[in-house]
Amino acid sequence: MKLLIIFTYLLTTCFSYALEKPDIKNLIIIKNPKMYKDVIFKDVNQKDLNLADFKGKLLILNFWATWCAPCREEMPSLDALQSNSNFNNLKIFPINIGQEDVSKSEYFFNELNIQNLNIYFDSPITLAKKFSLRGVPTTILFNKEGKEFARIIGSIDFKNKEFINWLKLYN
Repeated sequence: MKLLIIFTYLLTTCFSYALEKPDIKNLIIIKNPKMYKDVIFKDVNQKDLNLADFKGKLLILNFWATWCAPCREEMPSLDALQSNSNFNNLKIFPINIGQEDVSKSEYFFNELNIQNLNIYFDSPITLAKKFSLRGVPTTILFNKEGKEFARIIGSIDFKNKEFINWLKLYN
């Protein structure tokens, strides 16, 4: 009987940990989610958007540039994530930090056939500094309270089933 109890405990502990963090090496879970003030970026019309206006949604900020090969590789899967039917409360903001004009960014999106995402800009690179970005792509995940709860440094496949199942917990 003791062995059965121990086995059950170990099984449920391992299973719950697997739900907490998928096996993605460059995914960092923030144990104490962090709130940021004045997370402001621009749309293609140079209109300011404030992350605080999207509280209540699962938010993803993806920092990228047109010259970044890993960004080019992951952007189609990020596009697919935005339209994934498992998420009814998800908003993704791909933010170009490359200091490039709108036409170059639009060409990048058209070339990759990006259909579900809009282009945003970090001008003049204030968010890159605020979030201490070390490179691109970097993806920051915010919970419904507007707090950073995870970060992905480098590229991943956003269609990864383990990642999607984990992210659904925050939807």
